[in-house]
Amino acid sequence: MEKKIDFIKKLKNIAGDKNILTANWSKVPYSEGWRYGSGKALAVAKPGTLLEIWDILKVCVENNIIVIMQAANTGLTGGSTPHGNEYDRPVLIINTLRIKDIHIINEGRQIIGLSGSTLYGLERKLKPFAREPHSVIGSTSIGASIVGGICNNSGGSLVKRGPAYTELALYAKVNKNGKLELVNDLGVNLGSKPEEILKNLQNINYKKSDIINTDKLASDDKYSEIVRQIDSKTPARFNADERLLHGASGSAGKVIVFAVRLDTYPKPKKSRVFYVGSNKTSTFWQIRRDILSKFKILPTLGDYLHRDCYDAAKKYSKDNFIVIEKLGTNFLPTLFELKRSVDILASKISFLPDKFSDRLMQFLSFFWPNHLPKRMEEYRNKYEHHWIIEMSDEGIEEAKDYFKIFFDKNEGDFFECTDKEGEKALLHRYVSASAIGRYHALNSKNHGEMMSLDIAFPRNEKDWFEKLPKDINDMVEMKLYYGHLFCHVLHQNYILKKGVNANKIKKKLLKTYDDRGAEYPSEHNVGHEYSAKPVLSNFYKKLDPTNSFNPGIGKTSKKKNWG
Repeated sequence: MEKKIDFIKKLKNIAGDKNILTANWSKVPYSEGWRYGSGKALAVAKPGTLLEIWDILKVCVENNIIVIMQAANTGLTGGSTPHGNEYDRPVLIINTLRIKDIHIINEGRQIIGLSGSTLYGLERKLKPFAREPHSVIGSTSIGASIVGGICNNSGGSLVKRGPAYTELALYAKVNKNGKLELVNDLGVNLGSKPEEILKNLQNINYKKSDIINTDKLASDDKYSEIVRQIDSKTPARFNADERLLHGASGSAGKVIVFAVRLDTYPKPKKSRVFYVGSNKTSTFWQIRRDILSKFKILPTLGDYLHRDCYDAAKKYSKDNFIVIEKLGTNFLPTLFELKRSVDILASKISFLPDKFSDRLMQFLSFFWPNHLPKRMEEYRNKYEHHWIIEMSDEGIEEAKDYFKIFFDKNEGDFFECTDKEGEKALLHRYVSASAIGRYHALNSKNHGEMMSLDIAFPRNEKDWFEKLPKDINDMVEMKLYYGHLFCHVLHQNYILKKGVNANKIKKKLLKTYDDRGAEYPSEHNVGHEYSAKPVLSNFYKKLDPTNSFNPGIGKTSKKKNWG
């Protein structure tokens, strides 16, 4: 107890009393995952500078404390919170959201994002330069961090850009001798000692001449070629791709990342959304092959939505849709924080139900009129499969001409969206990700467990739409499918019937994906939901030989020195 009190006192001396949380109720928003996973933490630290993170790390290493890094805590697989309580050392969560500076360098062609900087903040910062970050709306809209995307090899929905990736980062690691060291691969001359480097970076105490022009990559430069290889027997992108495991990239919290340097992308002069409907999966298969192999301009994105998911999102994601449309994406992180606070408060009032915030928001959404465009609703009635394809600049006419000719001869149809229809179509697809969680929250007493799987199918896969074996299908209450069809990445969500063992069903499902040559997860991190494949677990062990940071990730050992 005395050692614990002394440790907490040291943390408070570094970050200030109010930024070290020890009360159970105050730790809950940080120790419970946004959708998955929870566990006990000795404390939550909320440092305000990079140097404070470094000083906290030194105290943790000296006291044999596990560190789990976290920004917005918006992960889908529980990778930024403790998971269970089987750790052999106390756990400290370090939340980085107070450290959100973004430095624009190289005339806006690159940026340096500090540990808690967000995609939304980057989007705003790049507007005057007519450039964009790697990801736009989606993870952006829920306040996800730039560094989190890099650490998780996040995929995003944009066809030309591939997974978030950089070889330029500043991070700390514990070496095999148990010593904390700082690795400056940022490509910026910032000094020699850790304290000097971190202070100079935070205070932008460097000149243009200190930024090194390097051959190291600040983005994935090969994906636009890879995605076009439609006859390949392997997936285009997946989390355990050895090609994209480098330093901070794909590290999943096994190093402590202070900053990353990334490329930005020119904004298109104009964009247009095409809404495509079909009742045959083979129709979409042919369109995908034609566009990827023959078009001069790749689509910006191509997001798939099954009719059942369309319906679920219309009902259960309506409040999220309205909040983003009316208040903007910048309000969503605040909304999620409010939801957490309301649920914590409601849990202390005996007559209020579980998931009170979800029930309240769902109730209020019923008073809002239908928010979806008339032509989308007509396609919902006509077609089982929906595909939202965004093209830019010269690609707009290329797509328009192609669709006219294609649907003269083939089943299905398309329409060119107005600006408003396009915005609503894209927004409906993005909020669909929350539909199954809301449905399960409201109906958990009547159904079994929820599973959300993130699968990358081979680029040559013709039967991309899942047909479950009868023995599995009979145990499933609800299936919702959506994804990024050009990349052959599908998010397959299930609610099981009451009493069904989720682990057994999951093993059976993953076996069917293995038989089809798929990889998983595709664009989410393994978190605590998937087992890390050998290439990934070996990468983790190389980064963190003493297993000091985020132990247990990918169902690996939680023990010191990997047990």
